[in-house]
Formats: sequence, structure tokens, C-alpha cells
Amino acid sequence: MPEYHEPDTFAALEKREWAKTDVAQSYAKVFAKAADMVVPSLVEAVGAGPDINALDLCCGQGNVAAGLLKAGAKVTGLDFSPAMLEMARAAVPEALFVEGDAMALCFEDQSFDAVTIGFGMPHVPDPPKVVAEARRVLRPGGRLAFSVWCGPEVDTALGYVFGAIGQHGSPEIALPPGPGATDYADPTLAFSVLETAGFTNCRQTIVASKWHVSDPGAPYDFFLEGTARGGALLRPQPSANAAAIRAAVVSKVLEKHGQGPLWDVPIPAVVTVAVAV
Repeated sequence: MPEYHEPDTFAALEKREWAKTDVAQSYAKVFAKAADMVVPSLVEAVGAGPDINALDLCCGQGNVAAGLLKAGAKVTGLDFSPAMLEMARAAVPEALFVEGDAMALCFEDQSFDAVTIGFGMPHVPDPPKVVAEARRVLRPGGRLAFSVWCGPEVDTALGYVFGAIGQHGSPEIALPPGPGATDYADPTLAFSVLETAGFTNCRQTIVASKWHVSDPGAPYDFFLEGTARGGALLRPQPSANAAAIRAAVVSKVLEKHGQGPLWDVPIPAVVTVAVAV
């Protein structure tokens, strides 16, 4: 009789993949070069500076926390990945980092002036819970700013890679049900969730983040080695499927961005900002 395995869940996949030191370190080393370009927008959006007590949710390797701290804020970071927290503590020793759940924060009501979430929204099973928790720990007038990658309706490496997976990936490999990777780039969805949670003055801006690469297949490698969602789809692919997916990414980069030998591959982001009522 075959052994029974519980179906995977989105929450389990995210915690499992981001707990892997190699995945976390690959993200921090290469994938996050694009995320780093968005940090100044998040820091500015929440008005970080002296006398600001800031909470950086889904803090990852600490890049946003570092930006907040440089602006003069007092910084607490929270993440569910011990591998990410180890890097954050080493990179930003002046900040306080705690392991925890962004959907059930361990902080008192109205204890922060600002909350940032750098690309964390797609990695939690219930993003509205995160927004509600952010509102709970913010004082009235405090600001929330979060970033997500733009969807495939614009030129983006995310669209190139996931489009290639859709075209050439094995149909037997799929993600468990969960929020879409770019759901909260949509202002209709994002603003509705924010307003329901007690935020106002919602606005969005686009940041033209990108990767500068010497290999047109690099976006495939970055998703393969340094992400949870993309990696979970790419790492189990049979070799023929994997080769076809990477070749399709190469073809798309050459088509959209020239013959090289260097490429600026866009992976633009949306920064959403709101004020706690």
C-alpha cells in the first residue's frame, strides 16, 4: 500500500523553502539586487527619520531595515525564516530582529510609527491579516508601505520566467493554492484591503528596478536558486523541461533587450503607501 502524504500547503511551502540556507543566501546575493533598488522608496514613503519607531515585516536579509536605520529610525525586523534572520542580524546589528508570524504579531497596539513590508505580501497565506496586524500596531497617523513586483502586463523578468514555465513546464508540477505573486500590485485589491483595515490616503508608485546581467538566462537562474515560489516550480522540472524553460527565457531577453553582451533586465515594482486612521 502506498505511503500517504499530506497535501502540501502554501504556508508549509513558504516556510520550508525560505528555511533553506542556500535559497535565502542566493536570494540575498543576486535576486535582491533588484529589491535593493526599491528600498529608498519604502524608506521615504514611511517618512523614516529620527524619533520614528519602525517595524520591518518580512524583513528577509535586512535590506529595508538597513535603509530605515540609515535614515535615523529605530528599527525592529520580523521574519519567519531563521536563515534570513541570521543574515539580517549580521548585516544590521544595530536593529532588533525577531522570529515571528506577520499575521499574528507579538507587539502591543499602537507601538510603531511606521511599518514596511519589502516584497513580503506574496509570501503569506492571508495578506489581509498582515495588513490588519500592521494597522493594529501602528499609531494613528502612522504609515504603512509595502512593495510587490509588477505583474506580467508590463515587461518584467517575472513575466518572462513564469510565462516560460506555463509554456514549457511539466503539467504535473504545480504550486499549492495561495495568493498570486503580483495580486497586490493591483490598486483595486490593495486599496480595498487597506481601507477595510483602517487605512486612508492610499497611493501607488512604480519603481523601475532591474537586473544588470551578462547572461540572458540569468533571470531563470535567479528564480531557480533564490526564490520559494519560482524555485518550487523550477527545481523539480525534468531536465528537458528545465532546458526548454531556460531557453525560452533567453529568447525573451534577447527579443526584448537586444543581443548584449550585457543586459538590463527589468523587474519593476509597485510601492503602495497608506496612512493609519
